[in-house]
Amino acid sequence: MNASSPRTAHPVDHLVLPTADLDVARARLEQLGFLVAPVGKHPFGTENICVYFGDDSFLELLAVGQRETCEVEARNGNVFVARDQAFRFRNGNEGFSALVMGTKDAEANHNAFVQAGISAGQVLNFSRAFRTPDGKEDIAGFRLAFAADLRAPDAFFFTCQRVNTPKVDRTAFHAHENGAVALREIVLSEVNPTDFQYLLQEVINQRDVNAHSFGMDLRAANANVTVLTPQGLRSFFNIESSENERGLRLQALVLAVRDLASVESLLAKNNIPFEKRGSRLIVHKAPGQGAAIAFEAL
Repeated sequence: MNASSPRTAHPVDHLVLPTADLDVARARLEQLGFLVAPVGKHPFGTENICVYFGDDSFLELLAVGQRETCEVEARNGNVFVARDQAFRFRNGNEGFSALVMGTKDAEANHNAFVQAGISAGQVLNFSRAFRTPDGKEDIAGFRLAFAADLRAPDAFFFTCQRVNTPKVDRTAFHAHENGAVALREIVLSEVNPTDFQYLLQEVINQRDVNAHSFGMDLRAANANVTVLTPQGLRSFFNIESSENERGLRLQALVLAVRDLASVESLLAKNNIPFEKRGSRLIVHKAPGQGAAIAFEAL
């Protein structure tokens, strides 16, 4: 894309959180007050459960369903599976591996990533069955374009084009007991955040960067993408990150909720440890929850 042409920032489409066991992940998410969708199976060996929000974003908890299929797909150039395998090899089976932006043209994004020198591999087209809480089914189709930086092996990025949107009403999935309605912020860490400014500008399709003493922020269409230094991560989220670890790492997500006091009561009732930090309630990662989740009022 021409550097002088105007840009419209992509929205955050979803976040990918690898997990070892979807049953453990479902139990954890339900304890946190989320309504969790039924298991979805990918044609390339992975499977997921998702938490959908009213702003059209969602969380994808991803597990390995058919290991042999995944290994074959990775060898054959499936970037999604190959990056998931690499993440698990380096970090274990629980974590936060990918930030996914929504797009209307993944092929154009792929070409732009190639031109910018940040393409992570070939475009992926696939479809899978989708089921609503009342049992209605349809087929969802997707086209993905991947971006990455060799200096940051533990985080990758892709744009997701919804080629076929299921003809089903997803609003039933938005009725979370904790009142979560939208993604507010995605938090990454890096010792020198501006080293990755160019990568994130291309992925988010946003040139404006707000640099500050704790890191930098880029505004997606529906949320902030924040990269914090270890000091910033500690100050804002009480998460430790080594000053010696270079490379982007996805650390936390912030969700907007209708009533923060209700969330506090729910977490206490379910014996979920949390801490108050500023105007947020923070639940640190645990088995089935590969990232810190912060709740803040609308």
